Amino acid sequence: MSRIGNKSVEITKGAQVEVKDSVVTIKGPKGTLQREFSKDIIIEIADEKVSVSRKNDLKTTRALHGLTRNLIANMIEGVTKGFEKKLEIIGVGYRAQPNKNKISMTLGFSHPVEYTAPDGIEFKMDTELKNVIVVSGIDNQVVGEVAAKIRSYRKPEPYKGKGIRYLGEYVIRKAGKTAATAK
Repeated sequence: MSRIGNKSVEITKGAQVEVKDSVVTIKGPKGTLQREFSKDIIIEIADEKVSVSRKNDLKTTRALHGLTRNLIANMIEGVTKGFEKKLEIIGVGYRAQPNKNKISMTLGFSHPVEYTAPDGIEFKMDTELKNVIVVSGIDNQVVGEVAAKIRSYRKPEPYKGKGIRYLGEYVIRKAGKTAATAK
C-alpha cells in the first residue's frame, strides 16, 4: 500500500490538467508539460484533485504508484511556480556570464567553458549573492540535469574548496601535505 500514491494532488489555480489514455498534459501560466505514464496506473480527475490508483498489485506497479503521483505533483508545481537550482562558483578568477539560454564560464582552464541549455531552461546571476548561477525552468528533472552538468565542469575539490557547488552544499576539507609533515 503506497502512502504517497494514495494521497490526491490538488490542482492549483491557473493549472489545467487533461488525461487522455495514459498521457497527462498540464498547462499553466509558465508553460505546458506532457508525460506518458504506465498503462497499469489509473489517473483520474475529480473535484479539482488528481488521484492515482493501480490496476494490480505487481511489484513494478506498486513501485510506479507513488512515483506517478509525485511526478504529476511536480508537473503541476512546475507550470505554476517553476523550479530553480542555485550553483555557487568559488575560486580566484572563477566567474560566469549568463545570456538567456547560454552560459560562458571561466573556471581556470585555458579556454572559457560554454554550455547551451535545452529549451525551457534559463540562466541568471543572483543579484544579492556574488558568483551564484540560478538555473530555472518548469521541468524539475531537466533543471536538475542541467545544474548537475554545469557542476561537473569543475567539481569542488577537497583541499582548497574551489569549484562549482550547489548553494549550501558542504564540502569536507582535507589537510594538505604540509599539515601532515608538520607533526
